Amino acid sequence: MIIDLPSTTTSQVNQKMVELRERGGAVALGRVLTLVIAAEDDDRLEDAIDAANDASREHPSRVIVVAKGSRTAAARIDGQIRVGGDAGASEVIVLRLYGALASQGQSAVVPLLLPDAPIVTWWPGTGPKAPAQDPLGQLAQRRITDSAAARNPVRTLATRAKSYEPGDTDLAWTRLTHWRAQLVSALDLPPYEKLSGATVTGEGDSPSTELLAGWLAEYLNVPVKRVKTTSAQGIVSVSLERRSGSIELHRPDGKVGTLTAPGQPSRRVALQRRNTTDCLIEELRRLDPDEVYEGALRGLGKLAAKTKKTAATTSKTTRKPAAKQTEAVS
Repeated sequence: MIIDLPSTTTSQVNQKMVELRERGGAVALGRVLTLVIAAEDDDRLEDAIDAANDASREHPSRVIVVAKGSRTAAARIDGQIRVGGDAGASEVIVLRLYGALASQGQSAVVPLLLPDAPIVTWWPGTGPKAPAQDPLGQLAQRRITDSAAARNPVRTLATRAKSYEPGDTDLAWTRLTHWRAQLVSALDLPPYEKLSGATVTGEGDSPSTELLAGWLAEYLNVPVKRVKTTSAQGIVSVSLERRSGSIELHRPDGKVGTLTAPGQPSRRVALQRRNTTDCLIEELRRLDPDEVYEGALRGLGKLAAKTKKTAATTSKTTRKPAAKQTEAVS
């Protein structure tokens, strides 16, 4: 059921929600959190709502969507309430803010928050440079962005690494879960040798590839080469180098990967690109800070520092070798 409330107020929206609950017998006590969606463009709005509805079947929640209308229009709020089959296992409130209210999303959201329930804010589009400083981000215990949606994903990721606060996370990181699981399980098999280095190959503007390289640099504490390619999208391969031979995980088609290691038979593993719904469901399972993601962001800084250090060290002898080594870790 979809109910439109043009030129409304938050009080009227709340009153209508109470009326619907009394009429339909639904209660808000079964909601485990409030998910605030900051929709920056209409193209992503419905996709974001569909993802939230699917995620609500595992995490029943109240979904509040904040969309910006024309800033030149008269100040008003157009509301919409979705319940039942149009809202999954949640209740969806869409607020479109016009005029001077377009920048007052926080004030419009606060009266509609569930009492004593955690708050998660999700930006399905470009999102702010510093999520914790954004008015909607200040309301939340967890703040979910997606660097892949930005015009320059890698630069956006680097900016968010500088502004990171506990509770921040990114769907570009969540898309790595299966890759990280496969690599960790491969390292648990004999021979148990110290790694000498790693190489991560992927699309030049893939934030997930950057985060994977940063994660390896932070937690393996070995030199990591970031190789950029245009032959495929996203992450293409990872190679972990050791004395007896390299562990390699190669995914050329974005669907199925091949894991090879010395002394072990080659294995085909499922590495299908994860959709937004799957990533959102995973992120909503935890409300505490993701310390491993924070470590991966630190790893990005280590990669940059290593590039500068290598260039500075080799430039004392000859310039050409310095240029080659710098390119290898970029």
